[in-house]
Amino acid sequence: MANRGLPLYLATLLTGLLECIGFAGVLFGWTSLLFVFKQEGYFAEPCEQDCTLRSNATGPPGSKAQDEKFSLIFTLASFMNNFMTFPTGYIFDRFKTTVARLIAIFFYTCATLIIAFTSVDTALLLFLAMPMLAVGGILFLITNLQIGNLFGKHRSTIITLYNGAFDSSSVVFLIIKLLHERNISLRASFLFLSVCSVWHIGRTLLLMPQGHIPYPLPPNYSYGLCSRFGTRKEEKKAAEHETKELQSKELSSKEESSGPGQQQPQQEQRSFRRCALSRRFILHVVWLSTIQLWHYLFIGTLNSLLTSLAGTDSVQVSTFTNAFAITQFFGVLCAPWNGMLMDRLKQKFQKEAKKTAIQPLVIHFVAQYQTHEDLTMDERGVSCPPKLFLIQRVGQGSSPSAAALCSTVPSLALTSLLCLGFILCASIPVIQLQYATFILQVISRSFLYGCNAAFLTLAFPSEHFGKLFGLAMALSAIVSLLQFPLFKLSPQNIAVYVSMGLAIFLTLAHPFLVYRECRAEKTKPSVTP
Repeated sequence: MANRGLPLYLATLLTGLLECIGFAGVLFGWTSLLFVFKQEGYFAEPCEQDCTLRSNATGPPGSKAQDEKFSLIFTLASFMNNFMTFPTGYIFDRFKTTVARLIAIFFYTCATLIIAFTSVDTALLLFLAMPMLAVGGILFLITNLQIGNLFGKHRSTIITLYNGAFDSSSVVFLIIKLLHERNISLRASFLFLSVCSVWHIGRTLLLMPQGHIPYPLPPNYSYGLCSRFGTRKEEKKAAEHETKELQSKELSSKEESSGPGQQQPQQEQRSFRRCALSRRFILHVVWLSTIQLWHYLFIGTLNSLLTSLAGTDSVQVSTFTNAFAITQFFGVLCAPWNGMLMDRLKQKFQKEAKKTAIQPLVIHFVAQYQTHEDLTMDERGVSCPPKLFLIQRVGQGSSPSAAALCSTVPSLALTSLLCLGFILCASIPVIQLQYATFILQVISRSFLYGCNAAFLTLAFPSEHFGKLFGLAMALSAIVSLLQFPLFKLSPQNIAVYVSMGLAIFLTLAHPFLVYRECRAEKTKPSVTP
C-alpha cells in the first residue's frame, strides 16, 4: 500500500505546488498589475486619461491621488489576506478540506470575473475584487500546507516549499502585464483564470482528502480518487485505528522523554487559549507583524518609488517592475533552504536527545546532616538514616520538543538579518541598487512565511495549527494597516526607513528568547526525594 500510495502523494505534492505558484499568492504581483491599471487610466483624472489614450508610452507616471487609491486597494487586500486566515483557519479545522477549498474556489472565481469585467468607469469594483482574490488565495495555501504530513521527516521542507510557491505566484501578474503589452486584454487574461476553477474543483475531488491528512501518517492511508474507488470502509477504519495508535505512541514517547517533572506543561500546552496567550506566541506575532509590515509597505509603494528614482521615465520604471516580478518567481527556490536548515537541525538535536537518553544517568545522593536532632529514632530505638535526595541531571537535548524548537532559532534570526539588509538597500536612493534590494526582498519574504508556518508547526500542538496560524496572520493584518498612513508620510522619507529599521532590529529579541527558553528546558534538573 505504501508503494501504491507514493504516486498519489507525489501527484498531490506536484499539483499543489502548481496551484500555489499559479494562483495562491498572485496579489503580491500587485506592482505589475498596477502598471497595467495605470496604463488603462484607472482612477486617473479626465485630462490624464486623454493623455494616456494619445500616448504610446508604456504607462503614465500617475498623480498622487491616483497612487493613494491604488495604495488603499493593496492595503485592504493585504489586510484581508492575513486577517481572514483566522476565520478560514477555523473553517478548515472545523469543516475540513473539501468545504474550505470550495469556499476558496468561490471567492477566487468571483474575484477574477469581477476584474475581467471591470473598466475605467467601474474601477471602484477593485476594492471588492482584490480582497476576494486574496482570501481565495490564502485558503488555497492553508489547505495545501497539510500535504507536508505525507512526507514525514521532510515536513518542514514541504511547508516552506509551498510558502515559497505562494511568493512565486506573483509572477502571474507579470505574465498578464507582458501579454497586455502584446495587445491581449485584461479581460481575456482574467477570464482564463476564472476557467481554471474547473481544474481546482477536479483536484479537490480527486487529489485531496475530504478531511485532514493525519500526522503521523498511517501505513494504509489513502484519499481522493483512491479512497473513493479503491478502499473499503473496513480499510478506512483500520487506517483510522492505526493513526490513533501512532499518535498515542508519539505522545507517550514524548512524555517518557520529558520526564515526570515535565509532563504537566505538555498537558497544559494542549489548550488553545494557553497557546494563544503564551509569551512564545505573542513574541512570534510581534516578529511576524513587524517584518511583514515593511514588506507590504515596500510592495505597495514600489511603483511610486521607482517613478521617483527614474525621474518619471516610464520605460525604466517598466524595466525595473519586470525585474522585480522575475525575482519574485525565485521565491520557490529560496524557501526550501530554510526548511532544509530546520529539518537538518531538528534531526541533529533529536539524535543528541536520543544519545543523552541512552547514556547512564549521573545520580547524586545527598545526605542531610545538620544537627544531632536531625537523627530520628524508630519504634525500636534505632536511629534512622538521613534523608536521601536523588538529583537527576538532564543533559542537553534530552527533550524532543526542545530539540524541535531549537531548530527554529537560526531561521528566525536569519530572517530578521535578511530583512535588515533589505531595508538598508531600499533606503539608498540609487535605482541600480534596487536589483540587490529585489534579491534580498524575495529571500527575506520566502524565509518569513516559511519560517512562520514551520515555527507554529514545531512549537505548538498540531491540532491547533489552523487556528494559531490564522490568529497570527489576523493579528499581523491589523498591524499591516499602518502601511497606508506610512505611505501618506511618503515612503522616501528617511524617518520611515529609520523607524522601520529599528523595529526590525528589535525583532532579533524573538529568536534570542526562544534560544533561552530552549536552554532552560534542556538544563532544568528534576529533583526526586
